[in-house]
Amino acid sequence: QVQLVESGGGLVQAGDSLTLSCAASGRTFSSFTMGWFRQAPGKEREFVAAISASAGRTSYVNSVKGRFTISRDNAKNTVYLSMNSLTPEDTAVYTCAARTGTALVTIAYSYWGQGTQVTVSS
Repeated sequence: QVQLVESGGGLVQAGDSLTLSCAASGRTFSSFTMGWFRQAPGKEREFVAAISASAGRTSYVNSVKGRFTISRDNAKNTVYLSMNSLTPEDTAVYTCAARTGTALVTIAYSYWGQGTQVTVSS
């Protein structure tokens, strides 16, 4: 049983930066692979980024490489998504997810947060 709570979303202008946080409950956070997904209206949910339990591996969708950085602080049970050079195409509900497996790029995450809205105006 894991609860994930995202925060940090908001309305920004194109070119701005924003950092999302995901706070996780539970004693096993440090063993979870953590990911960020996003979904815009009328579109399917999309993988954005993921990080391994030890933070030794990360993965990003091509459209955010060089702009977004995923990180984690296991002592704080928190994963972050730092987003730079935001564009209107980044507008979506961003959701944090966790899984016990080691694969990063997969839809098979077991736990999901409620999502936080990111809106980027042009």
